[in-house]
Amino acid sequence: MLQTINFRELARKISLVENESEGYESILKNLSFSNVPIIGITGPPGAGKSTLLNALLDIYQNKDKKIAILAVDPTSPFNYGSLLGDRIRMAKFFNNPNIYIRSLATRGSLGGLSEKIIEISDVVRSYPFDYIFVETVGVGQSEVEIAGLADTSIVVLVPESGDEVQTMKAGLMEIADIFVVNKSDREEAQKFASNLIKLCHSKESLNKTTVLKTVASKSEGIEEVVAAIDKHLSGNFENVKKPYLLAKKALKIIQKKRMQDIDQTKLLTDIKASYQKDGFNIYKFVEDVF
Repeated sequence: MLQTINFRELARKISLVENESEGYESILKNLSFSNVPIIGITGPPGAGKSTLLNALLDIYQNKDKKIAILAVDPTSPFNYGSLLGDRIRMAKFFNNPNIYIRSLATRGSLGGLSEKIIEISDVVRSYPFDYIFVETVGVGQSEVEIAGLADTSIVVLVPESGDEVQTMKAGLMEIADIFVVNKSDREEAQKFASNLIKLCHSKESLNKTTVLKTVASKSEGIEEVVAAIDKHLSGNFENVKKPYLLAKKALKIIQKKRMQDIDQTKLLTDIKASYQKDGFNIYKFVEDVF
């Protein structure tokens, strides 16, 4: 019998953590994690990441799997909320009792992930899901963050992505465990997939990146993606990038705690009173203040 997950309770916890409301630190420090695999889905805008995710959800729901989706969207400049709203694009799963979907705002983060994604994914991991999917804003050299967070990273491309692959090759090769060439009913799809395979097999690695072709809008090739995910997860590969991501997060936490006693209003007032004086030096000012 499947264990019921209290989605309302989970949503409240995520909101408290995301907004750093009173009590959020207590929530984080008292988490008990389960070994839920995190699967990252990334790729350039228009590659069909959400369509692929929808097709994957169709398969997983038929297997009675409990799935959490963390969809990272660009930030609204007005209310700092997520702009695109993946929950709207995944409306068919909105009332599914086995699927939890949460849109998160990047809030200025440059790596395609939300600044709070580690904390939020940890909150979700404390519940008995079978898989957690993280869909990112886009892909670029800075997006290696997803490789640190995810146990399996999927990079979604289209047949026209040849130039982008050349531009982003180093970053993509670090990120991808699975390449998905979506919209592969277009011309040049087979040629592009073959070139990707050659590129993957030129890596000095025993674990070659899998390259698959899909037409997600028609649910073609999706079973193969599911099989590739399960195969990669069963390989027990060590995520060597995870400690780097956690160290970066720990540094941010330390910086924030050490900054708690700084009165930014007073700091601004002091600078206004000092910066027009002869010989003002911002570095000496900071040293004198702290």
